Amino acid sequence: MQGNALLELAAKAADEKKAEQLVALDMRGISLIADYFLIGHGNSHKQVQSIAREIKNKAQEEGQDVKRLEGFDEAKWVLIDLGDIIVHIFHKDERHYYNLEKLWGDASQVELEAVLS
Repeated sequence: MQGNALLELAAKAADEKKAEQLVALDMRGISLIADYFLIGHGNSHKQVQSIAREIKNKAQEEGQDVKRLEGFDEAKWVLIDLGDIIVHIFHKDERHYYNLEKLWGDASQVELEAVLS
């Protein structure tokens, strides 16, 4: 599973656990790390963990290798490396501090509306 299909899977999984303000950034040509970043947040540590767990589980159910999962225990900023997609799930307080959308301001946003409706 690659690219848009993997982004869609991760976004739907995050949405199922009520992740807020989901944003997808097209990182192709900007970063060598991944093709897309998916960024969202939860309102509590438990919700952040629930969102991250759901994304990890859905990816593994589809046979996608989860290359790295960092920050799960602290649940302030959980990073899930799915290869072509890097998912960043923040606690709401941390998201505003790090402001990845501004940091990667050169990246265009990918429309998630159709995927999540």
